[in-house]
Amino acid sequence: MYNEDIPTRAELPTTRQLIRSTLIAITSAIAILVTVILPSEYALDPTSIGGALGLGAMGEIKQQLAREAEEDRLKEQQSPSPASADQQSSLFDATIAFLFVSPAAAQTVTNEWRDEISITLTPGQGAEVKLVMKKGASAQFNWVAEGGKANFDLHGDGGGNSISYQKGRGVPGDEGSLIASFDGNHGWFWRNRGKQDITVILKVKGDYTEIKRAM
Repeated sequence: MYNEDIPTRAELPTTRQLIRSTLIAITSAIAILVTVILPSEYALDPTSIGGALGLGAMGEIKQQLAREAEEDRLKEQQSPSPASADQQSSLFDATIAFLFVSPAAAQTVTNEWRDEISITLTPGQGAEVKLVMKKGASAQFNWVAEGGKANFDLHGDGGGNSISYQKGRGVPGDEGSLIASFDGNHGWFWRNRGKQDITVILKVKGDYTEIKRAM
């Protein structure tokens, strides 16, 4: 087996040489720290060499990113966690649903149509539906002519008074509000001018005391 020759004492570096090499290494490290690391990592450029090498801008970007990350971290600590926010949002939604949606649903139930009448008209046949109302009373209505169209006259009479609110020919339906101009009977007359049967479906609600149908 071959062993390398052990260097002689004369070949080993002297203490002075070791100290000199160490000082050179330390000086080089300091120079790299000041001219490269500080400008590129911390935006510190005491010698302006980093700026000349374009390292200062790199350091400023890194410092800006670090500051933004720290600001985000502080905001996350001060604001509720996502789970907490979701819980609060769910609680808020539930409260809103209880306070507003539920009453609205109840109101929808209570605001359903008060009366619904279905009348089948053969070709040429007419029919009339009247609401007994006081002057200024209001009623909401919706009617459709299934299977065709109808002529109609929305009118009122009573106490020697008469009025025609609206007329239409060949209409598939209508909706709106009826406000009584005087005490009496107010409603619709339909006639089927088509060649086949139609079914008029009327839905009403509002301030009336009676609904009457006449053929």
